[in-house]
Amino acid sequence: MSSTVLTTKPVVRRSAPSPGPALAAAMLGFALITLDTSVVNVALPAIGADLRAGMTGLQWVVDSYALAFAALLLSSGALADRVGASRAYGAGVVVFTLASAACGLAPGLPGLLAARTVQGAAAAVMLPASLALVREAYGDPGRRARAVSLWAAGGTVAVALGPVAGGALTTAWSWRGIFFVNLPLGVLAIALLTRVARSSRRPAPLDLPGQLTAMTALGALTFAAIEGGAEARWALGVAVVAFAAFLLVEARRRHPMVPLGLFRNTTVAVAVAAGSANSVAFYGMVFVFGLFFQQVLGLSALGAGLMFLPMTGLLAGVNILSARVAARYGARLPIVLGQAVGVAGLLGLLTVDADSSRVAQALLLVPLALGVGFSLPPLIAAMMEAVPVERAGTAAGLLNAIRQTAGALAIAVFGSLAARDMTTALRTSLLISAGLLTLTTLAALRLPRGKGGTRQDLSGGSGSGPQDTP
Repeated sequence: MSSTVLTTKPVVRRSAPSPGPALAAAMLGFALITLDTSVVNVALPAIGADLRAGMTGLQWVVDSYALAFAALLLSSGALADRVGASRAYGAGVVVFTLASAACGLAPGLPGLLAARTVQGAAAAVMLPASLALVREAYGDPGRRARAVSLWAAGGTVAVALGPVAGGALTTAWSWRGIFFVNLPLGVLAIALLTRVARSSRRPAPLDLPGQLTAMTALGALTFAAIEGGAEARWALGVAVVAFAAFLLVEARRRHPMVPLGLFRNTTVAVAVAAGSANSVAFYGMVFVFGLFFQQVLGLSALGAGLMFLPMTGLLAGVNILSARVAARYGARLPIVLGQAVGVAGLLGLLTVDADSSRVAQALLLVPLALGVGFSLPPLIAAMMEAVPVERAGTAAGLLNAIRQTAGALAIAVFGSLAARDMTTALRTSLLISAGLLTLTTLAALRLPRGKGGTRQDLSGGSGSGPQDTP
């Protein structure tokens, strides 16, 4: 036996890091973001009474967060690619946690709105980074689709717990407690992140002109929807000019914040449209019915939260079920079926009035949640599969920015209607939401049937591979 053999060191193969901590950290981050949205809605009347804020002020409590969230999502996806998803996620969680403490300590409405804006900016960094962490941790498309459904389930569990937790905290203590609950969750998310491999950096130039024009357009449009009056006409004009400038900037830049060519992909276009309609229907209805339950029916914050429990309690299970259906039949079926059920649920809610039984009101909210919950995970997974890995952060930011913008505008419009007459606002909001979901259900029929066709479309649409996606 030669000495070479005797002295050769055995080869030690290092196993790939477990994707579990990355998925857990990403789920918790998404849960923080969605918890903050759902927990606030039932506390709005208490915030208004304590801080002497009218309907306009309450709309801004929701939309100052949502607007910063939506506007900065457009570039935060590129930021996640540029600095690495794990670094971006960690920074976002730290800032979000500190801003939550500032919200809970706010002495008045201006301070609360400022802290909510910072919260929204941090959430914008967290969300695409969390989804990019999942994309990086799972290389196999099938396992990744299941991981995305679990990621979405983390958010839906938070949505389910949010109204009840918010109502309980507000009723038993104060509305300030709904923000302090984020502090231990933020600490846990950071602890999980320490067990995640550091993400690689990818070239992703920041588009400051695009970001500024997008923020101006979204801010002006939201202002016009909330404030009304003569100022609304001027704000709407500013929004139109800023949006036109945004399109011009993005079309001419070498590295745009929003590659407009992405929308040539059928899957991307359908996912963005359907996701937006889902946000209008779900978050718009949670906002309107949260006010209806307390201002018209006279329920407490806890009572209002409990009214949402049948609606939200099934969301996590529906998310997981839809992923299994999509794995077997493709994304088209659960997207179309889920949105159709959502439309039926919205039309059923038209029968709700002050004389309806409380049980009937709570149960009639269930089909809307089932429909949205069934269509959203395959919609997100389809969007992520439609783009190459180096565009993961950008695609996640784009999809969620447009979804958040749609939700913010829905709250602005529905809140303005509610300030005039709650009954009329309820009916009009339901019809608007049902109309949008109907249109996007028809649009989703353009997706190919079955798993094979869906994968072909997700690879680039119209015959182009993922490497060709702009």
